[in-house]
Amino acid sequence: MEHVAAETPICSAKGCRAAAVWVIAWNNPKVHTPERRKTWLACEEHREHLSSFLGMRGFLKDVVKLQEWDFSQGS
Repeated sequence: MEHVAAETPICSAKGCRAAAVWVIAWNNPKVHTPERRKTWLACEEHREHLSSFLGMRGFLKDVVKLQEWDFSQGS
C-alpha cells in the first residue's frame, strides 16, 4: 500500500487512499446554481469510474488534471 502524506490530496473513491491526479467537477442542477462546481478528486485508477457515475446522472461538468485546476472555482 502506498503511503500518502497528510497534505497530499487523496482520491475521493470509497476506501481509496491513493494520491489524487484528477479533479472531477460536477453539479446537481436540482440543488446547485448552474455556475457552481462541486469537486471530487480521483487517482488514475478511479477517474473513469467516478466520471461515469456522475455522467450517468447528468452531473459531470469537467475532468481536469489536479495541477491545472483552479480551486477558487470549486468547493
